[in-house]
Amino acid sequence: MNLILILFNFLIFPGFLFTAVTGMLASWLDRKVTARIQWRKGPPWYQSFADFVKLLGKETILPQGAKWTFLLAPLLGLASITVVATLIGLTMINPKISFLGDLIVVIYLLIIPSLAVIMGGAASANPLASVGISREIKLVLSYELPFILAILVPIIKTGGAIKIGEIIRYQISQGSVWFSLSGSLALFVAIICMQAKLGIVPFDMAEADQEIMAGPFIEYSGPSLAMFKLTRWMMLIWLPLFLIGLFWSFSYNIFWIILKYVALLVIIILIKNTNPRLRIDQAMRFFWGPMTLIAIIAVVLALFGK
Repeated sequence: MNLILILFNFLIFPGFLFTAVTGMLASWLDRKVTARIQWRKGPPWYQSFADFVKLLGKETILPQGAKWTFLLAPLLGLASITVVATLIGLTMINPKISFLGDLIVVIYLLIIPSLAVIMGGAASANPLASVGISREIKLVLSYELPFILAILVPIIKTGGAIKIGEIIRYQISQGSVWFSLSGSLALFVAIICMQAKLGIVPFDMAEADQEIMAGPFIEYSGPSLAMFKLTRWMMLIWLPLFLIGLFWSFSYNIFWIILKYVALLVIIILIKNTNPRLRIDQAMRFFWGPMTLIAIIAVVLALFGK
C-alpha cells in the first residue's frame, strides 16, 4: 500500500502529472502576459500542451559524435524536478512529514536541471553548444552563492531548522520570515537568483537564440527537446513555491498560496519584459557583487535578530 501511495505521489500528485499540467498553464500565462505587454493578443491556453505534443511526435536526431549522455541529460533534469515537486508538495500539504535535511536535498536537486543542460550540451559535440554550456557553468557558479546565503536567513530565523516543514510551521505561528528586514533582503536576492535558475531574461545568455541559436539545445529535437522544455515549465511552478515555503508561508489556505504564487510569477514576468539580456561577465559581476553583498548583510541582520 505504501509503495502504491509513493508511486501516486511521484507520478500523479503532487509529482509529475500535476506539475507538468500546471507548469504548462504557468508557461501559457507567462506568454499571455508578455504578449499583452507587447500589445499582442498572445497564444490560446492550450498552446503549451500543443507545443509539447507536437515535439513528442517529431523525430529525435542524434548528431554525429554525440555521446550516450546526450539522451540521458533531459531525463535526468526531468526526474530531479519531479522529485523536488514531490518533496515540496507533500511537505506543504503536511509539514509534519518533513525529514531532517530535506531542505539541503532540495537545494542539491534544484542544481541538477542546470547540470543536465551542461551535460547534454557537452555530449552534442557542437561548437555553439560549447559556448552555451560555458556560459551556463559560469552562471551556475555565480548565482548559487547568493542563493544559498539567502536561504540561510530562514534557517537562522527558525533557530537552525533544516527541515522545510519546521520552517513552514514556524512562520504559521510567528509570522512570515520576509516581514523582517533580513527576510525581505534575502527574499529579494532569492527571487533574482530564481530568475537565473529558470534561465529567463535577463539571464538567458546560455541559450541566447539571437546569438548562439539556443546554445546547449541546438542539436536537440523531438521528445528530448520536449523534456527539457517540460523541465523548465515544471521549475516555473516549484521554484516560486519553494521560496513561498521558506519566506512567505503562514497559512494553509489554498487560495492564499495561489495568490502568493501568482504574485511571484508576475514579478518573474515583469523582470523578464523590462530588462535586456546581460552578458555573462555582467551577470557574474552582478551576482558576486551586489547580490552576494546584500545576501551577506541579510545573514548578519538575521544573526542579530533583525
